[in-house]
Amino acid sequence: MLTRAQKNEALAILANTYPGAKPALEFSSPFELLVATILSAQSTDVMVNRCTRELFPVANTPEQIAAMTEEELFPFIKRCGFYNTKGRHILETARILVAEYGGEVPADLEKLQTLPGVGRKTANVVGSNAFGIPAIAVDTHVFRVSNRIGLAHASNVEKTEEQLMKAIPREDWTAAHHWLIYHGRQICDARKPKCEICPLAHLCEYRQAALKPGMASKTKKTTAKAAKKKD
Repeated sequence: MLTRAQKNEALAILANTYPGAKPALEFSSPFELLVATILSAQSTDVMVNRCTRELFPVANTPEQIAAMTEEELFPFIKRCGFYNTKGRHILETARILVAEYGGEVPADLEKLQTLPGVGRKTANVVGSNAFGIPAIAVDTHVFRVSNRIGLAHASNVEKTEEQLMKAIPREDWTAAHHWLIYHGRQICDARKPKCEICPLAHLCEYRQAALKPGMASKTKKTTAKAAKKKD
């Protein structure tokens, strides 16, 4: 794993490379972000935004969604994949918010995780981006990039989150989440990382291992296997 000084350098480089990093999901309220994040599982942010651009003008509050039937909601989200399960979770969540929270999304990570379809990653996304709660949501990009670079050495998202929370200052948790996502999308691709243009190449453990004689093919196979598992 990188030294503390190397981690700090890597984070500074990411901050300078992606100064305007922000959520790709489109939302104007905590509830909109909650719905969009539930829909984003096993889907792309581009597809989710296409769906919510049609859904939110019709219904974008817990009360409005709770009043919908499956037959009314599902056509709006059908393109997101697994829409039956996601749609039922959204309807159940909306009804719980109306019945138990006065139609408001709770600004509490633990309470968010009690809602249908809301796991730790989704709760972290909503908590950090809607309420300013410091959190690191570990999606496939964050998992891949942080373990490749050496900010973490973990085999699952839970351990990765724990290690990133120790490696990154608390005040930078939310921003770092976006830096790592941007880096994963723009440079550190799952199968064909653009190491030759990466500003972190001189620090990255994956890159340095690949440069060692006889290690390139082994590193490529290991990363490809991990990427396939996470995807």
